[in-house]
Amino acid sequence: MNQDRIAAHFQNSLATMTAAAADAALLAASRAIAAACIAALRDGRKILLAGNGGSAADAQHIAAEIIGRYKENRAAWPAIALTTDTSALTAIANDYGFDRVFARQVEGLGQRGDVFIGITTSGRSPNILAALMTARERGLVTVGMTGPGGASMGAHCDHLLIAPGAETALVQQIHLMAAHAICDEIETVLGAAKA
Repeated sequence: MNQDRIAAHFQNSLATMTAAAADAALLAASRAIAAACIAALRDGRKILLAGNGGSAADAQHIAAEIIGRYKENRAAWPAIALTTDTSALTAIANDYGFDRVFARQVEGLGQRGDVFIGITTSGRSPNILAALMTARERGLVTVGMTGPGGASMGAHCDHLLIAPGAETALVQQIHLMAAHAICDEIETVLGAAKA
């Protein structure tokens, strides 16, 4: 039988988004993450983000929404994706190992009251777990975004968002959808004063 894989992907995406929209724990985690980010930004703190592969792209996307804008023209808020500095990434990986590429940056850039958001669809990425542990030791608010198999990373997180999804791509779609909702909440609560 000839199967339309493109249509099937859209249907799977729709089913996953519908499940996410009805997931009380996911919605509560999204609200808590937004509140933590709002509190940090109000206090003059910053948001640090990291992930690998597609999750690295998500970290960069979210940071851009916060420091640039989501929907409204407003003052810039501090957000840094720890995935973008190739010199730091390669030097740290070379000198300390790839498992330390984000933890070392959290150690150097993170301050008490900042928020660190670690994104890993599996919940098992060693460099994200190491960064979460370092962030917690330094007094940052720790946030994890993961998929159905990543609940164990909650041991290192103040807030854990678990996205539904039978495959990595679907989990990533939910992460980005949740991130956009969080950015919308941040802009709404902090106000959209003209820059």
